[in-house]
Amino acid sequence: MDQILLGFSTLIQPSVLMMLSIGVFVGLVVGSIPGVNDNIAFAVFIPFSFSLPVDQALALMVGIYCAAAAGGAIPAIMIRVPGTASALLTTINGNAMARQGKAGQALSIAMTSSVIGGILSAIVLLIFAPALARVALRFGYVENAALTVLGLSSVVGLVSGNVVKGLVSAAIGLLISTIGYSQITGTPRYMFGNFNLVEGIPFVPLLVGLFGVAAVFELLRDHAHERREEIENEPLPAIGSMRLSRKLIGRLIPTWLTASAIGNFIGVLPGAGMLMAIYIAYGQAARRFREHYEGRPGEPKWDEGAPEGIAAPEAANNAVTASSMVPLLSLGIPGNSTSALFIGAMALHGLAPGPLLFAQHADIAWMVMVAFLACNLVMGPAAFVVIHTVTRTIFAIPRDVMVGIIILLCLLGAYSDGNNLFNVWVAVGAGVAAYLMKVADIPLGPAILGLVLGRQMEAAFSNSLSISHGNWLVFIDPVTHPISLAMIAVAALMWLAPVVHGIRYLHRRRKLIHAA
Repeated sequence: MDQILLGFSTLIQPSVLMMLSIGVFVGLVVGSIPGVNDNIAFAVFIPFSFSLPVDQALALMVGIYCAAAAGGAIPAIMIRVPGTASALLTTINGNAMARQGKAGQALSIAMTSSVIGGILSAIVLLIFAPALARVALRFGYVENAALTVLGLSSVVGLVSGNVVKGLVSAAIGLLISTIGYSQITGTPRYMFGNFNLVEGIPFVPLLVGLFGVAAVFELLRDHAHERREEIENEPLPAIGSMRLSRKLIGRLIPTWLTASAIGNFIGVLPGAGMLMAIYIAYGQAARRFREHYEGRPGEPKWDEGAPEGIAAPEAANNAVTASSMVPLLSLGIPGNSTSALFIGAMALHGLAPGPLLFAQHADIAWMVMVAFLACNLVMGPAAFVVIHTVTRTIFAIPRDVMVGIIILLCLLGAYSDGNNLFNVWVAVGAGVAAYLMKVADIPLGPAILGLVLGRQMEAAFSNSLSISHGNWLVFIDPVTHPISLAMIAVAALMWLAPVVHGIRYLHRRRKLIHAA
């Protein structure tokens, strides 16, 4: 408790709180701009933070980190273009709800979920940081391999209707993830002499294309149809009331708690990443929705405006933010790419994350941890201000002009990731591919999951099998790797669940036929 009070005493200085608030507003605005991601915003502000005292600089970075993940939901819901990668899945149900005249409700669910996930994550960081760091130390190659299997198994919750098309989509993502030099043998694969593909297809331009550029193609298609049919342009969804009913809040509490728990668990694991957390949480929410709500009067189908489809990924992504700092602050190991940039920000001020940080700079270490809690408390009201400001300025632009602005921002975001024109072509090609997949009714979510997990899965399995001398039973060894066994068992249950559900459905149908 003394350490937490020490952190609060450092944070409550007016200058530190001001920089934290500035970071929150900057993160929300940056997150709401399509094509600009949190990594870019963080990297841009690191040099700026050099001129600030260390407490103010790190408070600014915490504000940007937390708020950018939440701000990405604003364009995802309003114009179906995620502002950040963490809002990928929010796009699906969020924009569908907005088109049903419930944009305000969708935005309110997203922001409330982000705040709840962030607060719970900050509390976990403050209370359980030492214990969680010890858990993270137990994750070796075998456990990370099992984690990727568990993550890939969440594809079951992402596909509805044609399961084969969902599996094909996941296979496409895994195949694309093999492009570039092999991490194990150093052999070039599918590069065709293009050295821009040494490390694989650039991920940020790929995401910009799959969602941003593809959305532009859809807008152009709709615009051409409207001109051909002489239909007036459909205006952007009105925000409307942002009030959440008590009934809806009560309904979403289990989703918030489950998604936050998943985000906390994934965030504390080095290298697991935010996308894995939101996919697992999204798949879990999909199964719960289909079990309890789908088919009831007045309830939409999954992917067509389900509140849980917004709450789960938004709670999970902000739960990752604070928990990803556990291995970084305790062990000096970044939990994801954005938290890795914290090392650069701290290094500029002569700080090195790890056990010595708490011994030599306890006030700064605990201030950072407390700042995550304060950031989410500030982000609640700030988000509603930014939502109304952004929607009144940026999203009020006519759609003809909006198409040009979105494509410009998307291509600019793709180019700025590496200042490379090749990234622009990647974004355009990915946009065309995503649009064709939509036309063919092939879901995009499993492909993204395959892309995210592919290289991580390959490295983890190769290293695991190398250590075990090719023994595949190492992944289900209850003595030396009980965590791996538990995750493999959960993954198997995830694959069996739809089979059992299908058998039960056929059994019920057969009974109804006999009864008739």
